[in-house]
Amino acid sequence: MDVGAIIMVVVLVIVMPVGMLMSMAGLAAVLGGLVGRDRDLDNVTEDGEPNEYLKLSDSNPYQG
Repeated sequence: MDVGAIIMVVVLVIVMPVGMLMSMAGLAAVLGGLVGRDRDLDNVTEDGEPNEYLKLSDSNPYQG
């Protein structure tokens, strides 16, 4: 069997999908950080204090 064909199959079956998944994970992390930061800025009052939704999201329901 030709060595070039084996290399091409390995690249197409293993290297390309793994590279695509890793790049999409990085993109998802960046977008998640940007969206989260924007939502936090929307959940403050005019005084700059966190509103009830932001306080609720930061609270620990299991703390006695």
